[in-house]
Amino acid sequence: MRLIDGSRGEGGGQVLRTSLALSLLTGEPLKMVNIRAGRQRPGLLRQHLCAVNLAAQLGRAEVSGAEPGSRELEFRPHAVTPGHYEVSIGTAGSTTLVLQTVLPALLTASGPTTLVLEGGTHNPLAPTHEFLTRAFVPLVNRMGPKIAVELERPGFHPAGGGRLRVSVEPSRTLAPLELRERGAVISQRATATVAAVPGAVAKRELAVLARRLSWSEDQLAIQGLPKEVGPGNVLSAVIESEHVTEVFTGFGEKSVRAETVAEGVAREVAAYLRAGVPVGQHLADQLLLPLALAKGGSFRTQELTLHTRTQLELLRDTLGAQFTVHQDAEVVTVAWQASSR
Repeated sequence: MRLIDGSRGEGGGQVLRTSLALSLLTGEPLKMVNIRAGRQRPGLLRQHLCAVNLAAQLGRAEVSGAEPGSRELEFRPHAVTPGHYEVSIGTAGSTTLVLQTVLPALLTASGPTTLVLEGGTHNPLAPTHEFLTRAFVPLVNRMGPKIAVELERPGFHPAGGGRLRVSVEPSRTLAPLELRERGAVISQRATATVAAVPGAVAKRELAVLARRLSWSEDQLAIQGLPKEVGPGNVLSAVIESEHVTEVFTGFGEKSVRAETVAEGVAREVAAYLRAGVPVGQHLADQLLLPLALAKGGSFRTQELTLHTRTQLELLRDTLGAQFTVHQDAEVVTVAWQASSR
């Protein structure tokens, strides 16, 4: 049984999600201690319990410690079983982070799987539906599997109520992915989405983004959603290039000015464009595990986040996956190399 210290690296939910994903993939049992020790509310929350329970269903696993607030967990998986699974988080917890836990094992499973996930679809500190469908999923599909993500109903924090339907047709193996060049930028667009939030908020966000990035009015759009799915406000900027599409997101919050939300998104977009790399910081984090499973590939990105460095450590310790990391000014090149095992 592999012992994982949940306080390592970023000390949050990612250590749990990645460890569960790797346990499903390898069949190796795990014991995790100090779960989410680096967070203000440590231990398992509702969202994390849903991820544990779904992983247990998929892997026919024996589990102990799967209780609210638990800081220790034992997980003993058996064979991954494709099929149809439905999960309701019951709160605005992130559906996309629950998906992140089980998707790697489904990429090379013995058959197709459909997941229906209810909860939050647009959460701070989590991939949004747009990020999945525009940035991440198209790249993984290039590696062999066929993943489709449908937003049946949006869900914002704190109300939740969103619904994602995900279908996965696996591939026997994963092809390496090379993302060294971004290519020419094809389009740059921003959408401000509001539900039960004044339209003036969206206009103010887009005005700041246009001014900071020198974008024209035809590159900006406002999306109004029914009041019953709100309150919610999301600002998304999409940079479509020849070889990759990137998505940058900001979330409206109480007591946070619309201009502040837009300034944050504008800074991320400007830094990404200035670096000239294909892969942004958050996408880099997401691509490491698929590359490790493919045993090949590389990408150029910006300075690595603590999340990404934690992911590199977990993949090294669990799979023996070695990545070389070379930094030159603002540009970091990450490349898989043969296992040391």
